[in-house]
Amino acid sequence: MIGIEAIGSYVPSGGRTEGDLMESFSVDESFLRDKTGFLHARRKDENDETSDLCVAAINDLVAKTGLDLAEIECLVVCTQNPDGHGIPHTSAIVHGKMSLPVSCATFDVSLGCSGFVMGLSVVKSFMESNGMTRGLFVTADPYSKILNEEDKNTALLFGDAATATLLSDTPQWSLGRFVFGSDGSKGRAITTNDQRELTMNGRGVFVFSAQVVPQMIKDLLGEQSLDVQDVDYYLLHQGSRYIVETIGSSLGVSSEKAPFMAAETGNTVSSSIPLMLCDERFASAERLLLAGFGVGLSWAGCLLSRAR
Repeated sequence: MIGIEAIGSYVPSGGRTEGDLMESFSVDESFLRDKTGFLHARRKDENDETSDLCVAAINDLVAKTGLDLAEIECLVVCTQNPDGHGIPHTSAIVHGKMSLPVSCATFDVSLGCSGFVMGLSVVKSFMESNGMTRGLFVTADPYSKILNEEDKNTALLFGDAATATLLSDTPQWSLGRFVFGSDGSKGRAITTNDQRELTMNGRGVFVFSAQVVPQMIKDLLGEQSLDVQDVDYYLLHQGSRYIVETIGSSLGVSSEKAPFMAAETGNTVSSSIPLMLCDERFASAERLLLAGFGVGLSWAGCLLSRAR
């Protein structure tokens, strides 16, 4: 069975700092620490493309694992902000930059905050149905491409990053039950305007997250006859500290079991959950629950179990 073997990552060093955010938007330190939770909103270098972030994350994965890229049979990139205008697909550009085998399948998936969890299911299914044993699933969604840096509703929140997940038949984490959902009738709560700048109804997104995500998690646990306390950690999409803490409180779990970990990056969209998975605090965990939610509006959950 295909599961997660290892994850590489890339977080740009530059971006908007706590002091810059406070000054630009006339907010105090407590607002940043307690509401958004983001003290640093990362930004890619101006000349970097989405594919460059992907390459950096893959290179980190190779450095960590010694991965032989000649063995990679598929490359899938999750992004809503591709290179150029999306033609060719960003995964094809990354394929060329990394000199991957010509037998390697490449395609993109256009998903946002639920993208890592949904994408895991897509890539796992694709690999298993085609007899593949080693594939890369890369997340890179630099929202800095579409941010209005003067918009308090968005510029305070979003950061750039990328991750590269090695999916293989020798996993560290087994992928269990997935659940999914969508409510396209509310999709314009997060969208782009005619100037292709990101706009967001923050209140609407919060209400959606607070209502839908806890129920999704309870349904997923119920299907597996598990109790809330049977999960070691809940890795929730890092939309904001307030959203993460509200969901954790609704589930009746502590901030240690449902941690907010994105203070130094910002909301990195589809990269937020895999960035968390890179943290050593989960090295001894036996069961994790992943929950992605946002753009669409869409949501996805998955159980991870330590592979034996």
